[in-house]
Amino acid sequence: MAQNKNALIRYKTLDKCLQNNNRDWTLDDMIEACSDALYEYEGRDINVSKRTIQLDIQMMRSDKLGYNAPIEVYDKKYYRYADEDYSITDIPLTENDMNVLSETVEMLKQFKDFSLFSELGGIIQRLEDKVYTEKTQQASVIHLDKNEKLKGLEHLDVLYQAILKKIVLRIKYQSFKAQQASEIILHPFILKEFNNRWFLVGKSSAKKPIINLALDRIIDIDFDTSISYLNEKFDGDKYYKDIIGVTVANSRPERIQFWVDKQNAPYVITKPFHRSQRVIETTENGVVFNILVQINFELERMILGFGDSIEVLKPEKLRKRVRQKLEKAVSFYNAE
Repeated sequence: MAQNKNALIRYKTLDKCLQNNNRDWTLDDMIEACSDALYEYEGRDINVSKRTIQLDIQMMRSDKLGYNAPIEVYDKKYYRYADEDYSITDIPLTENDMNVLSETVEMLKQFKDFSLFSELGGIIQRLEDKVYTEKTQQASVIHLDKNEKLKGLEHLDVLYQAILKKIVLRIKYQSFKAQQASEIILHPFILKEFNNRWFLVGKSSAKKPIINLALDRIIDIDFDTSISYLNEKFDGDKYYKDIIGVTVANSRPERIQFWVDKQNAPYVITKPFHRSQRVIETTENGVVFNILVQINFELERMILGFGDSIEVLKPEKLRKRVRQKLEKAVSFYNAE
């Protein structure tokens, strides 16, 4: 299994090399690139011979793995793809692949009701949809909400690997409020997604509080192996237990009581504000809900998003704050 994994890492690395037309790639260059990649993934030096890379290229050129990669040699020593747009990651599924996937989906669906496999539900549906789309050549029947213009997603893999390998980061970061970027030393703990936006959560030092950095505000990332990683047992589920979103106010959670009109109450019931949400009272005009959370920016924005269909009942300070924001919003429309 380890040998198969190493081979896949080499194929992926060679693919990136051959796609990069900004430099000329010799066998020695690709050997070095594969060695660096294996060290990064495995954390140890793995000998990559010239013969190994030659066999990898031969395998990628062949149909054994379905690649049929158009690898060519020019000037008798440099390697590249004859088709500049080619990548082994863009290969369409073969009929055999489709049959295997179909069988796999049917097998996984048998376990969908077991709690151990409950998180596979979405994956199984996407797999099933992919099989259907490839077989029929029709548009996908599952449409995921995604924004191709989201910034910062290119950092996800680097940050994920840094967290796994417990590496301290030097991050060039510029918040929306800052006039210029600054460097932040961060011990990364987890990656968190909220409302289609990604955040890196960690600490700058042992004595400093937890902070989160929006990935779309990160300009550059570098590793700093000279700093020992903080081996804190950070539990994201526990840390964000009483939080909507990512902003932790470090205050005690409060009971937030709010009323939603009868037209919109079903949406709040089926998609709760928070896991602590409970129905307190149901009337002919609407439903009163209760949640136990810290008051933060994301909670306020969620409430304001319901406009005139929601009313905060308790606590008074949140009720007052929401009223002030609504009054300010109304003033925009009253201005001539």
